[in-house]
Amino acid sequence: MNVVNSEIKNHFLEVKLNRPDMRNAFNPEMISELKNIFNKANDQNIRGVLLSGEGKSFCSGADLGWMQSMVNYSMDQNIADSKELFDMFIAADNCEVPIITKVHGHVFGGALGLLAVSDIVAAHESTQFAFSEVKLGLAPAVISPFVLKKMHSNYSYQYMLTGERFKALEAKGCGLVHYVNTTDSIDEYIEHIKHQFLQNGPEAVRATKKLLKTSRYLSLKEAREPCSQVIAQRRVSKEGQEGLAGFLQKKPVSWDLGKG
Repeated sequence: MNVVNSEIKNHFLEVKLNRPDMRNAFNPEMISELKNIFNKANDQNIRGVLLSGEGKSFCSGADLGWMQSMVNYSMDQNIADSKELFDMFIAADNCEVPIITKVHGHVFGGALGLLAVSDIVAAHESTQFAFSEVKLGLAPAVISPFVLKKMHSNYSYQYMLTGERFKALEAKGCGLVHYVNTTDSIDEYIEHIKHQFLQNGPEAVRATKKLLKTSRYLSLKEAREPCSQVIAQRRVSKEGQEGLAGFLQKKPVSWDLGKG
């Protein structure tokens, strides 16, 4: 059985964590598969990634049996293992197309790192979240740089230090989640988001995501040159010219959706 299932459907790469008996807890195989999937996503003719989990929970964090077994590894082996997890989040963070994530059940520990590298997150109203590492004598070390870019800092201090559980509406309030509702409404919301992406120029979406990820950390002086280059490149691109012509002629643009 694959610990991660993935397939392209209707121009989106659907990725499902598939260890339902373990609440989709991370193990080395899952981490490796997710890393490979995200690394390859940029080279596929897709409009986005849809990430979800099979079974009762999206992801309960790291497999505790695997974590406990690491006591028998050397410090160097432990560091190398942790770097693999970090590299998986880097691969997701570098994904050029939007990542839409649907969560339910438990979202604990490292699973919150997946939310942090997602562009849009929808959560079932009963979902429970927790940075549970401190409860186990650990620390949310690997996910912290990703989470701190997404989560409002006053909440990150509270929830990372206490390890307490919080609900979906609280997760939305602190910036980790965009939409909270029941399953049917979430599915409708995701279909709406997918439809919006399909109305946009695929190259423009990738360029915009890259722009958002880089310009937010630049001063206005530093941002002047790269931001000016991006809009100039989009204006003269084939896609940009098609979009402008369609708007001026009041004709809808049929973007090339490829074979996905």
